[in-house]
Amino acid sequence: MSALEIRGIRKHYGDLQTLKGIDIALESGEFLVLLGSSGCGKSTLLSIIAGLAEPTAGDVTINGRSILSAHPKDRDIAMVFQSYALYPNMSVARNIGFGLEMRKTPASEREKAVLETAKLLQIENLLDRKPAQLSGGQRQRVAIGRALVRNPRVFLFDEPLSNLDAKLRMEMRTEIKRLHQMLKTTVVYVTHDQIEAMTLATRIAVMKDGRIEQLGTPEEIYNQPETLYVAGFVGSPPMNILDAMVVDGGVRIDGLEEIIPLPPRFEGSIGRGQAVKLGIRPEALKISPASPGQVSLPVRVSVVELTGPEKVVTAQVANRFITACLPANASVHPESECNFSIDLDALHVFDQTTGRTMARQRS
Repeated sequence: MSALEIRGIRKHYGDLQTLKGIDIALESGEFLVLLGSSGCGKSTLLSIIAGLAEPTAGDVTINGRSILSAHPKDRDIAMVFQSYALYPNMSVARNIGFGLEMRKTPASEREKAVLETAKLLQIENLLDRKPAQLSGGQRQRVAIGRALVRNPRVFLFDEPLSNLDAKLRMEMRTEIKRLHQMLKTTVVYVTHDQIEAMTLATRIAVMKDGRIEQLGTPEEIYNQPETLYVAGFVGSPPMNILDAMVVDGGVRIDGLEEIIPLPPRFEGSIGRGQAVKLGIRPEALKISPASPGQVSLPVRVSVVELTGPEKVVTAQVANRFITACLPANASVHPESECNFSIDLDALHVFDQTTGRTMARQRS
C-alpha cells in the first residue's frame, strides 16, 4: 500500500484547467520533487494535498484512506512555506513548539520535543532568540523545526529555499537531505530549481501545463528524458537540441555533411528521410583533432567561460550555437576553430512533431 497516493487529480477554475489528471503513488520514506516552471501546477497540487485547496476531481489518500474530507489540521501533514511565516513576538523555542501547544501537548513533553528537534537542526543555542535576531538560513531551520516537531506522516515543502542566497541554499539542501536520510519521512517538495530536484529527490515529477511530463529517478530524468521539454529543462547548461534528418547510416544535422551514426537503441524506431530533433548533452562533447573514421562536428568558438572545475564553451556549428562542457585546462579560445567529437552513447533523438523520445525503452 502506498504511503501517499494521488489519483486522477484535476483542478479547474472555470474554463482554466490548472491540473489535468495527476497520478502519483509514493511509498513510505520517498522524497518526491515536483519540478517545473512557474504556472505548471506544482504548488496547486501541493495545496490540494495539504488541504488548502479542493480538487475538481480525483482523490488523495494516505495509507489507503482518503484525506480530502479531513480538515488540514487533521491530515497529519506538516508544511514548510517559501516565506518563513514565523511569529515575530515569539522565541525560537515557542515558534517550534507552537503547534504542539495548540494541540494541548503537556509542557514537559513539548519542551523535550522542541529541544530534540533543535538539536537535530543544530539550533539549540538559538532557542531564546526572536526571529528578527536570526539569519535567513536560521529562520528556515526554525520553520523546518516547527514542521519536524510534530512527527507527521508526510512533509510538504513549497520552494523553501528560494529566499536564500546561493551559499545558504547549498547548505540547506544538504541539511534537508541529511534530515530525510535520518528520519525517512515521506516528502513532497516543490521547486523550479533543477539542482535542488536532482540532489534531493528519490523521484522527480517534471510538470508542464498541469500534466506530468515524466516521473522517474533523477538518473532516469537526466539520462533518459522522454520528451523534448524534459531534455531541455533538466541539465545545466541545458541539452543542445539540433534539427536533423535521418539518412542511411545515421542522422545528418541541418547544414552539415557529416553523418552521425545512432546507437542500437534507436534501431527500428526511426525511418529514413524523417525529420528529427537531435539532443546532445554539453558534457558529451569533447575537443578532438579531425581524423578519418571519427565522428566530429566542425565548430567556431564564440565564448569561453571558466567556471572553476570546467570551461563552458559556446560555439557555432552550421547555422546555430551549441554548448560544450570541457576540462578547465582545455586549450580553446574565442574565434578559434576546432572539432567536437561526440559520445554516441549519449545521443538523444526526439520526434519533431510529438517531442517524444524515439529510443526504445531501456529495461
